[in-house]
This record gives sequence, C-alpha cells and structure tokens, in this order.
Amino acid sequence: YGGNTSCVLITLSDGTHLVLDAGTGIRNVPVSTVSNGGHIHILLTHLHLDHIQGLLFFSPLFRVEARITIWGPAAPGLSLKNRIARYLSAPLTPVEVRELPCELDFRNCPLSQWELGSAAVSAAGVTHKGPTLGFRIEDAGSSVCYLPDHEPAIAGPLDELETEWISGYALARDADLLLHDCQYTDDEYGDHFGWGHSSVSHALHFAARCETRHTLLFHHDPHHTDDQLDSIREDVHKRWQSMGHAPEALALAAEGEEITVG
Repeated sequence: YGGNTSCVLITLSDGTHLVLDAGTGIRNVPVSTVSNGGHIHILLTHLHLDHIQGLLFFSPLFRVEARITIWGPAAPGLSLKNRIARYLSAPLTPVEVRELPCELDFRNCPLSQWELGSAAVSAAGVTHKGPTLGFRIEDAGSSVCYLPDHEPAIAGPLDELETEWISGYALARDADLLLHDCQYTDDEYGDHFGWGHSSVSHALHFAARCETRHTLLFHHDPHHTDDQLDSIREDVHKRWQSMGHAPEALALAAEGEEITVG
C-alpha cells in the first residue's frame, strides 16, 4: 500500500493540476506538471506536519518557471504564508519560504465554491483537530470528494444522525469518488476517540449515508502492515456487500494508482 503521507494529484479536463495535501507523497508528482508554464494548485486540508512535510522536497518549488498557488484553511491571527513558514524556516529546514525561486502565492480557501481551471471547488470545515477542511472537486460532469482526516462519528452514530449534523456530508453527497479517512479498525478506535480519525465502521456508514458511487479508504495507520491492510480490505468488502452495496465500489487506497473518474 505504501508508506508516504497524504498527497493526491488530480489532473482536470483542461490539463490543470490540483495537488491535494503536501505530504511526503508529493515527491512523486512529476516535474512535467510545471512544463510549458503550467500552474499548480496545492490544496491543504490542514497544516499538521504529515500533510505539509513534503513541501521541502517538492522540486517545482525550486524551479524559476513554476507557478504555484498554495490554498489552505484560514486561522485567526496568522496568514497561511506565515504558518507554513514555521516549518519552512531554520532550524527545521535549510531553505526559507522567501528564498524559493518559483512564482509562489498563498491564499485562504473560501468557504464557498470557487473556480480552479475547469473545476468548481468547494471547501468546508470538517471534524478534526485544528482548522481542517474537506474538498469537493467537480469537473466535466464528475465529482471527487477528499476527506483524509475526518471523524464524523464524534457527533454520534452515523446511521442515526440527521444529515445536517454529519460533518462532511454536503461535500461527499453523491460523489463519484470519495477518498475518506479509515485509520483504525473498530477495536482500535475506542483508544483513539477524539483523535480526529475514523474507524472502519464509521467510514463505511459515512459512505453509505452519502450514497457515494465509489470509495477509497485512505490515511492508513502507519503501524498497519500490508498483511493487516489486506485483512481489513477483505473485511470491508464483506461488510459493504452485507449492507447491500457492490464490493467493487469500495477499495483501499494504494500508492501509484491512477484512476479515471467519469
């Protein structure tokens, strides 16, 4: 399944590139994404280290011809640039934000829909520690929802809550592809209640309530081996099917997968 932290590359129908989170997986984003003056948009769900630590190793940041906009959640008192500069500065790194040679811009995500390339992008706050966003990207008649760090069940049983009380519901409703947090097994979750992540049961019930067409379970626990994740995959397929859904509509995310949506 892989060991990098969160990063997903989306190529829109017009060729625009959106990078969802900047974990260590961002190292695998091809340099060709900035060729011919391409504009890369990096959308950060939140600023926990595992979601931004790949920035220092993202080679386009060190290319003069690259145009990069980093979007992230607003927070009182500090700009997005200054908050990221806490990481990209001495003594943690040898390079500071102001020294990067690319054309770099920082923007707070609007809590409403806005346009990036050919896509309509929506952001909304979700339940996780600290200011955290989820994203919905709609392009060419298809939709992707990205909720990598998410604990919707902290408000109560997901099969009993009214939809307006389910964190992330409006973003994920009827999505063609949902990428959703599934860090813990049901047995593990009791020791991690309130940590901001979901159990297997919660991820399945969330996808079912949102009536998503395909779901990738994401943000695997770094302590889980591939064999353990294989066992989880077999378990979720059986449970998903028992809930009346097609097992092929649900999978565990693995590094390097390329998926065409729509």
